[in-house]
Amino acid sequence: MPKIVKHLTVLEIQSAEPGMHADGGGLYLRVQKSGSKGWILRYQVRVGDKLVRREMGLGTLKERSATEARAEAKALAAVVKGGGDAIAHREAQLAEQAAKHAVEQQAQARKATTFADCAREYIKTHSASWRNKKHRAQWTSTLETYAYPVIGAMPVGEVTREDVRRLLAPIWTTKSETAERLRGRIEKVLGAAKVQGLREGDNPAAWKENLDALLAKPQRRARVVHHPALPAGRAREFLAALREVGGQSARAIEFAILTAARSGEVRGAKWIEFNLDDAVWIIPKARMKAGREHRIPLSDAALALIKAQPRVKESDYVFPAPRGGMLSDMALSMTVRRMNGLGEVGAKPVWVDVYGVPVVPHGFRATFREWAGEISSYPRDVIEHALAHQLPDEAEAAYARGTSTQTCAGRHRALRHRAC
Repeated sequence: MPKIVKHLTVLEIQSAEPGMHADGGGLYLRVQKSGSKGWILRYQVRVGDKLVRREMGLGTLKERSATEARAEAKALAAVVKGGGDAIAHREAQLAEQAAKHAVEQQAQARKATTFADCAREYIKTHSASWRNKKHRAQWTSTLETYAYPVIGAMPVGEVTREDVRRLLAPIWTTKSETAERLRGRIEKVLGAAKVQGLREGDNPAAWKENLDALLAKPQRRARVVHHPALPAGRAREFLAALREVGGQSARAIEFAILTAARSGEVRGAKWIEFNLDDAVWIIPKARMKAGREHRIPLSDAALALIKAQPRVKESDYVFPAPRGGMLSDMALSMTVRRMNGLGEVGAKPVWVDVYGVPVVPHGFRATFREWAGEISSYPRDVIEHALAHQLPDEAEAAYARGTSTQTCAGRHRALRHRAC
């Protein structure tokens, strides 16, 4: 006959004295001297060629009733009978439960985290490494204008290819450059979301073998911003008028004209960048659009201008703003606008481009390009290098990468000739 298991009665459990009290099937009620009571499972497991006795806690009497403890003890006894280890079995169960809980939490996070949440976090995380301060504003602006109204409130894990196509379609052909940049930004945000476990599957904003099947191929045109530029034939006339204007903004514009440098490069120029003995301005790569150090030989006029600049205490800038910081782009623009009669009743602009549009500081590089390429006879590589442009041809690029004596000498002649 099978052995009849005699369980502890309710009264026996309630009145049990400190010690171990068998309940049958390897289950014991352990009573501490403090009066606390808990369930213990005793069993043997084979380790190598030996049987090892082990004890496993099944919870306190308050946590588990006798019926619950007996049911679990029975289930674990079956595991042991099958050659398993009850403790290892429970640890595996707990790990499985934890993994399931993590999956559930991940699913909840996917539902709670919107595309806008992910996009803002992406911008916050990556903007510190963006060299151009306008980049953050551009990211925020395009996403707020075109993406957020359509997918901003959607769980990031639920954004589909059709959602992306739907928000891009209205501007894909009318604002192609903006649309393509927007697509790239959405792709990056969704890519980051996948890495964070908030998405699964392919990126719905990817172009190749994805949106390229739904949208027309974007026009690959170089982005050209035509700033109103003064005709080269009037450059000396303008320079003479500019020298009659006082202030740091006027001197910065004059220096930009003499060096063919960008407005931002001139406004951000610091004394430490100048070697006045060798008459050269060395702009570090961190400040250059192309990300490469740029050396500009200074003409006599440019060198004289720099030497005449007063050094402002507690400012590293050669052309400091009134409070010692960097001049704003608007400060230079306003100087030219005032030269064109800004604020004067009935005044007509004097300094205009070939279409009669008032010129702006950014246009003087185009003026230099016109003068150097059409009026003078300097080689293309000399002109492009003077403008700090990247040369697309591999041979030209290799030529420009070196500090070629011939190229530097050519640039010096061009800038010196320009200043005359």
